[in-house]
Amino acid sequence: MYRDFLVVVLTVMLAVLSSSRGLAADASPCEADPAFHRLDFWIGDWDVYDSPGGGKAGRSVSKKILRGCAVSVDWNEANGSGEIQETFFYEKARRTWHQIWISDAGPTKERRSIEDGPGGSLRFLGEVLALDGRSYLDRSTVTPIHDGRVHQTIETSRDRGATWRTVFDGEYRRRTARGENGKHARRAG
Repeated sequence: MYRDFLVVVLTVMLAVLSSSRGLAADASPCEADPAFHRLDFWIGDWDVYDSPGGGKAGRSVSKKILRGCAVSVDWNEANGSGEIQETFFYEKARRTWHQIWISDAGPTKERRSIEDGPGGSLRFLGEVLALDGRSYLDRSTVTPIHDGRVHQTIETSRDRGATWRTVFDGEYRRRTARGENGKHARRAG
């Protein structure tokens, strides 16, 4: 499964590179296709809060890359304990979004979009091989909220989907020029 997924990723990247060489002066075919705009609501610089408790969970920066053919996400834990890099890309032939998730602690995840939900939500599902060799199902649902915020839940199942446990329930709030709570935002490096 992992090898097949890597073949798809490399094929998409080669197709994007080869098609972009001939279209350098033209708009990207991805930018012109509405399917590649499905995650546009999630593009931005975000402060992320735990929905149940309200404490800050982290910061997330999402941006379009490869002329609109993919989305890159950089996540940093609020307490500085961890970092995650994600790449989302759309496989047009299968009409499916894919996610690759890599943590600085070692774990990785691969998910595919499985359904469009109410309110513009999009759900991803994957089987994760844990560092101890056991596997479990992992699903994430992202939903745009009418005022520009985004809600995300991440759930896991250790019984092949019979029951689900919420492991993350967060709300993304756009960072402002003044930063969190009206304080001036610090600039990196």
